[in-house]
Amino acid sequence: MIKISIKINGRKISKEIPDNILLSDLLRDSLGLTGTHVGCDTSQCGACTIHLNKKSIKSCTILAADCDGAEITTIEGLANNGKMHPMQEAFKKHHGLQCGFCTPGMVMSAVDLLQKNKNPSEQEIRDWLEGNICRCTGYQGIVAAVKDAASKI
Repeated sequence: MIKISIKINGRKISKEIPDNILLSDLLRDSLGLTGTHVGCDTSQCGACTIHLNKKSIKSCTILAADCDGAEITTIEGLANNGKMHPMQEAFKKHHGLQCGFCTPGMVMSAVDLLQKNKNPSEQEIRDWLEGNICRCTGYQGIVAAVKDAASKI
């Protein structure tokens, strides 16, 4: 066991955890933040993408113990006072989801993209989201959502 202190979605947490628990498992199983989905456990699908110190990462391949002192934002932390983040609104507006399994990871990755590139081209969006797999949408609505959110952020 190891004690960590982290800030998750603006809330400071100190917790004793097993030293081998993955960040995705800590978020979902110990903290109840089930918006972080786990699809592959191998960093292939991107469903577990969160922000660690303001950068998108796949939480299924990092130990929670390595995040001591870090700031983490999950999909649950994007909304502000009950109002969806512009990226979440854009995904809803442009039907950037069907089954919804990949959506949290897609949204978190897309938010990170717009923090780095305020006006990405369609190809830049597709390239950035290459590590996030969607089996339902064909990506058209996702790309449209990112373009729309870029005009509002």
